[in-house]
Amino acid sequence: MLVIKYIMLILLFLATTKLGQLLSQKFVYRLEELEDMKNALNMFKAKIKFTYSPIPEIFQEIAKSVGTNVSNIFIKATEKMKIISAEDAWINSVEELKNNTNFNEEDIKTIKLLGKMLGLTDAQGQISQIEITQNFLEKQIQEAYEDKQKNQKLYKKLSSCLGLGLVILLI
Repeated sequence: MLVIKYIMLILLFLATTKLGQLLSQKFVYRLEELEDMKNALNMFKAKIKFTYSPIPEIFQEIAKSVGTNVSNIFIKATEKMKIISAEDAWINSVEELKNNTNFNEEDIKTIKLLGKMLGLTDAQGQISQIEITQNFLEKQIQEAYEDKQKNQKLYKKLSSCLGLGLVILLI
């Protein structure tokens, strides 16, 4: 009976430690997704500047070369552009898929900013809107990096301490 108790306590400790690791990964995923979005915007800017391809076609190409959560936004926007304007398609896609990403509310606002002039101005106007969005996104990336540095260790250590505390209480 005592062996079972110790096995359960060890499992409890391991479970709380693993939970802390999973929670700390959210900060890593947010940073990765923000960097994917930044890369996608760089591709978008280059495609507009040099190829003059239609936006849905550009979005399909971007979706093939960025991370899954970010590519889903571009895929969804492409589908919606068949029915509604590019601006509305982008904003609706970001809003629909925000729960499937690790972006926070400020990130979502920044990403939605891209839709303001999407398809409404000439190539130069869209490029300037992309650059504005990239500047805001760069600040978000810096914030995400700082959050990751600070909170990743905190969650891991806190969950291990919590697990150890629970084990001590239950002994």
